[in-house]
Amino acid sequence: MRSQSLEDGGAAPWRDQRLSPTERAEALLPKMTLEEKIAQLVGVWVGADASGEGVAPHQSDMISELPPWSTVIQYGLGQLTRPFGTAPVDPVFGARSLAASQAQIVAASRFGIPAQVHEECLTGFAAWRATVYPTPLSWGASFDPELVEAMADRIGRSMRAAGVHQGLAPVLDVTRDYRWGRTEETIGEDPYLVGTTGAAYVRGLERAGVVATLKHFAGYSASRGGRNLAPVPMGRRELADVILPPFEMALRLGGARSVMNSYAEIDGLPVAADRGLLTGLLRDEWGFTGTVVADYFAVRFLQTLHGVAGDPADAARLALRAGIDVELPTVDAFGGPLVEAARRGEVDEALIDCALRRVLIQKIELGLLDEGWQELPDDVASLRFDDEASQDIALRLARESVVLLRNTGVLPLTVGRVALVGPVADDPMAMLGCYSFPNHVGVNHSEFGLGLDIPTLRDELARRVPLLTHEPGCAITGEDTSGIPAAVAAAADADVCVLAVGDRAGMFGRGTSGEGCDAVDLRLPGVQSDLVRAVLATGTPVVLVLMAGRPYALGPEFDGAAAVVQTFFLGQLGGQALAEVLTGAVDPSGRLPVSVPRDAGGLPSTYLAPPLGRRNKVSSVDPTPTYPFGHGLSYTTFEWSDATVVEPREDPTAWPVDGEVRVRITVANTGERAATEVVQLYLHDPVAQTTRPVVRLIGYTRLPLAPGEAAHVTFGVPADVASFAGLTGQRIVEPGDVELRFGRSSGDAAAALPLRLVGTERQVGFERELLTSVRVEPLVAVPQSA
Repeated sequence: MRSQSLEDGGAAPWRDQRLSPTERAEALLPKMTLEEKIAQLVGVWVGADASGEGVAPHQSDMISELPPWSTVIQYGLGQLTRPFGTAPVDPVFGARSLAASQAQIVAASRFGIPAQVHEECLTGFAAWRATVYPTPLSWGASFDPELVEAMADRIGRSMRAAGVHQGLAPVLDVTRDYRWGRTEETIGEDPYLVGTTGAAYVRGLERAGVVATLKHFAGYSASRGGRNLAPVPMGRRELADVILPPFEMALRLGGARSVMNSYAEIDGLPVAADRGLLTGLLRDEWGFTGTVVADYFAVRFLQTLHGVAGDPADAARLALRAGIDVELPTVDAFGGPLVEAARRGEVDEALIDCALRRVLIQKIELGLLDEGWQELPDDVASLRFDDEASQDIALRLARESVVLLRNTGVLPLTVGRVALVGPVADDPMAMLGCYSFPNHVGVNHSEFGLGLDIPTLRDELARRVPLLTHEPGCAITGEDTSGIPAAVAAAADADVCVLAVGDRAGMFGRGTSGEGCDAVDLRLPGVQSDLVRAVLATGTPVVLVLMAGRPYALGPEFDGAAAVVQTFFLGQLGGQALAEVLTGAVDPSGRLPVSVPRDAGGLPSTYLAPPLGRRNKVSSVDPTPTYPFGHGLSYTTFEWSDATVVEPREDPTAWPVDGEVRVRITVANTGERAATEVVQLYLHDPVAQTTRPVVRLIGYTRLPLAPGEAAHVTFGVPADVASFAGLTGQRIVEPGDVELRFGRSSGDAAAALPLRLVGTERQVGFERELLTSVRVEPLVAVPQSA
């Protein structure tokens, strides 16, 4: 990489690693022309396909023909968009091609600044032949942030080895309406679970040297009717108590260096133009110093979709003023329109400088302006995106996220005649979320194949069940029922029927789950419900397996199932994980990150509801779910006992509004198998100045126990965790009676401890305590049950 010298012949201070990143950026910024400054605020998507089979909203409408590459990079370039994630490319060839592009970018501009390279990485590096991990709903089902952090570290290492600097993940949207197609991309419906898991992902990615990008800030998942990009009718308390906490946790506990705006408009104001949110809250109040990048085409959408800007220059002005630093995925409003607007005085150049300063600081932190920076990694010839270590984590996470909802004793399967029925049973794509490379991009390049070995449930069950027959019964979508009689015959002739139903992830209507694949209700797609009813009517014990991107309603017509297993796109080794659980090689330990509703057409409702949001006498609609958030069974039994307050000792019921309470419960494995219980702690606040959820999660831990083994589980709960948005909208800790409940789920409390928050009302903010601590103390073995 060439170096830049000062006029006096000395070394350029922006390359002096003895100076701070801020000092280096300040030295470079005033030497740049307006065109050079703005060039650092855009990305270029040179490999984008405008065929209409896009991977971003309105991609075919928004991508115009770019000028020649030499013209695009003549003043420098801020970002390169998805060089690996736009079309199938061999890892080694792709890295060398990227390095060649970087060399051209460095050579073309006066200051030799490389582009920052970003890629999608929600279910793994979204590149051909890269490991595909379980989707975020599976992360939530695992209740295992440590394993999620290890996964993110592996993802980050593979990206950085290929020359990628920024990952567009994690998604921290809290599920509000399961009909939303992007439900599969969320971690769950509880902000504490989403925040702790999301922060763990951020720590792993950032530790690997890749900038984590928090998506989608904020409110995207609360769209009206669960429709993608639909307006968000949300009040400030829902924003403060449900939507924002995961972002706060990922910034403070994870160290994320980038945030991506939400496409949403909240109460009529698009987030991409919301200075109060992107600058007032995020930067001024929370102190965020990283970069805000635009979701793809979000700047121009201010003109074309929201109608708050008159032209591209106006859209650029609004976005820049709000706090967006970089326009993605490709140069548009922040290109010529912004240059001309700045020259006319319609955009203050100080706003451009402010964004540029943050971009330069981040590039300096990544080492892109250091002497000796290399375009091509030394070990590129051995570059692989899918290896044994990554596969091991993918398999472990898939195993931990299988949720056993119901079991009358048919599971684990014993040797016998097993009929495997259902449209997703022998489909490798049924294991993958919409942001996996095969579903996201590979579907448009079928000639390249999947690039990975993805065994189906049928493949893996056949290895473990000698007498296995298979009939699909029907397709995932469509109205054809001609295959149902054959499936019914197979089930009737078997000792047990495993019935696998669910989704096929896709983009913008090309799937039943995924971005732009919203649902009008929560019935299984196509005629799958007809298949289920017909198979249940045979009288053969049925293990209903759901392989889906959202929870589907399991109403009375499904009550006849002998067992129900829920999974959420388990990744490339999901077939193995699921078969291991069904046959008993692995004990199920997943817990629901979302509730499973009973009524397909009922109003959307998560467990975070106040009393009037639950079953009551003033409405004929009962929103009680079939299976609540946090629910999950095992093949063994657990006994919970001796719930007590450990601290404070003098008055165990008195919990200072500025202090901590420590509570403990004993959990024992009273069965004959080693297994893992998930111990959950919930807060119940019966009287408050605003209505509160009946319960909300404030702590949890996975607890592996051998047969006969027991342990004390102690939670240390700071009073700040009990805070909420009060009458004025400020976050407060309010004195009064509360209750801490040890829960097997949000609907099954094993024990409750009445407490009283004592003191005067406290106002808390971004620096409050966010986490409940957990300590596990193993005990001596307890007698096993008879």
